[in-house]
Amino acid sequence: MQGPDTGTYAEAADTAAPQALQVADRFHLWQNLASAVEKTVASQHSCLRDLPPTAPEPEPAWETPIAAASGEDTESDDPTGKFAERARAHHALVHHLLAQGMGLRHNARHLGWGRHTVQRYARAARWQDMVKGRKRQLPSTLDPFKPYLADRWAETDGNVTVPGLHREITARGFRGHYSTVRDWIRRDLPQQEDFTPGPPRLSIRQVTGWLTRHPATLTEEEKLHRKAVLDRYPELASAAELTSSFAEMLTTLSGDRLPEWITEATDADLPAISSFATGLNSDFDAVTAGLTTDWNSGPVEGTVHRIKMLKRQMFGRAGFGLLRKRVLLS
Repeated sequence: MQGPDTGTYAEAADTAAPQALQVADRFHLWQNLASAVEKTVASQHSCLRDLPPTAPEPEPAWETPIAAASGEDTESDDPTGKFAERARAHHALVHHLLAQGMGLRHNARHLGWGRHTVQRYARAARWQDMVKGRKRQLPSTLDPFKPYLADRWAETDGNVTVPGLHREITARGFRGHYSTVRDWIRRDLPQQEDFTPGPPRLSIRQVTGWLTRHPATLTEEEKLHRKAVLDRYPELASAAELTSSFAEMLTTLSGDRLPEWITEATDADLPAISSFATGLNSDFDAVTAGLTTDWNSGPVEGTVHRIKMLKRQMFGRAGFGLLRKRVLLS
């Protein structure tokens, strides 16, 4: 499964080296399946706006602020708000890890943050220093549309949905995110007592990521969203189950289960995934070998990408001789 020319590639390989074992590349197998899942999600996208809201994200245990050991009184005018709380927790966490002897780079890898982000928290003596200056209002992409939003809110007495307003100003040229509109309406417009902003429509990329990423890499909020999607849409639940079983087959090299998987995928009534499964039959032996043996084309793909990078870097700047030397010596 090297790409769109798989059949030609396989035929050429048979002719040139009939004794060789052809092995499908696992990266491309997964990439093609992810593309099929994305098409499946796209076919359900018109329904995703009706997804019921999920429960709020549980606060991670490590975000509980660590009490100051110095015993000094905190300032009475400490910053407040979501960013301030996050800055307080993250500052405490970084300094706690530094106190245990963990360096900046190790700290960044451990937290999954950028090194410069960790460095800023490490250099700040107090968490309040991370929030200073953030209250200054900067120009917003929403500014030209605020009068329209305020008029629509007033004329409907607040009986209009935030997603509806977002669609209206998007049609008038707004290119910002739904959350920008939602947060401004919550903060600056008079609210009804029972007002609850409607959830935005989930994007195809978001939902595809929830179905194709390893569950351990999902945040608690993403797991809640994923569960809500799968409980609401049986087609996507079926796609998720097929994706998980294929991922298990791929990572455990249990290619002997491939015929069973192809049958299940073909009968699943999911056109994109069924088409992917049918395509596996055209190169069945190579796919089975790819899901069974330790061989993979990762090193070859890396070399090809390196050569392409060098070629792009030198485009129009040197002849073949210099390019050849860079390829051989790098």
